[in-house]
Amino acid sequence: MAFRDSLDRFEQFATDVILERRFGKRALLLRWFLYCLSWLFRGIVKTRLWLYRRRIRKARQLGVTVVSIGNLTVGGTGKTPVVERLARQLKDGGRNVVILSRGYKSRKHPFLRRLRRNFFGKFKPRVVHDGKRLLMDSAWAGDEPYMLARSLANVPVVVDRNRAKAGAFAVKEFNADVLILDDGMQYLDVEHRLDICLIDRQAPFGNEFLLPRGTLREPPSHLRRANYILITKAIPGESAALIDRIRQYNRTAEIIECVHQPKHLENLYDPADRLPLSHLRDKYIGVLSGIARPESFEDMLKKLGAELVITARFADHHRFRGQELQDFVARAVRRDLDFIVTTEKDGVRFPARIGGADKPEVPIYFLRVAIEIIAGQESWDGLIARLTQRRKVAARERVLV
Repeated sequence: MAFRDSLDRFEQFATDVILERRFGKRALLLRWFLYCLSWLFRGIVKTRLWLYRRRIRKARQLGVTVVSIGNLTVGGTGKTPVVERLARQLKDGGRNVVILSRGYKSRKHPFLRRLRRNFFGKFKPRVVHDGKRLLMDSAWAGDEPYMLARSLANVPVVVDRNRAKAGAFAVKEFNADVLILDDGMQYLDVEHRLDICLIDRQAPFGNEFLLPRGTLREPPSHLRRANYILITKAIPGESAALIDRIRQYNRTAEIIECVHQPKHLENLYDPADRLPLSHLRDKYIGVLSGIARPESFEDMLKKLGAELVITARFADHHRFRGQELQDFVARAVRRDLDFIVTTEKDGVRFPARIGGADKPEVPIYFLRVAIEIIAGQESWDGLIARLTQRRKVAARERVLV
């Protein structure tokens, strides 16, 4: 536990240094060290892309439509609701959709078991959802795959670092004809038919530095690979300057603007207890989060009328422990708060019980969020039509035969 706490503290410190939240001698030294490493990282990224372009390294073709949804930066663009919406609409359009995810920070099997599986056994990825039932918890599945599996209910979700093999498995086992690569822009081992890149309007290119000095996974010029670009957290009429910059790198991609629209509050320990957003107005609340950009979530709650009395921010993907939550609930009791709010992504990492009780003394709700398009609806509809038309034509041909 002590090692994990120390690791979390260092991760949070490094994140604050990268995002210019920490200053002083230690922060300055770390910043310069990371800056030097970022140039090495840039060389690796460009070399890797060059190898694929020259076909020295070849992407695997899986014989089905592969759609990548990703971004240029690390975390914070709101990818999961976009994946959910795309998968749902393609499923409704008659496609056999399977979502492929890396399962970032999911629990690992022992090393010897992984070695035996990878080199001496039959390959089998983790199946989080088989299209009929949920098979894993968030610890083994990873946060985003578990959220997607729970929300979609009828779309298989498969997790493995080797998404080329996982994709072949999905085609064989689930008869998939569309594979969605969650966070797949940098995954080049599989041939993509379409690349959808998300850009956060609030921090479109992070702090303009590559990892590990900044949050960019690739230089902004690599945006040219995208077929569709979604500007997330957009404000109507305020994206002109960002669109101009995007067009410097990509002159042809369809640009769609969207927001992550809050829908309702749902009790983490009582799914039947749902509250309208109006219930936040003039309420005194506590906020818990372990996400890349907690300030965006907190601002959303303020705009909905809540009074944020106490907040606690943890490192991204932090797995909450019972004692941490007990301490926070105790603070909420002392401050006589109405309830506690967290994100849906954080909620899947909460323990099943807090302090041995079925329900905490202060209710804990997560904010359910969905994607809403505010500009470029025609482009989105065109994307869906483009991906479903082939299946409809094939179905008509079978009927005629």
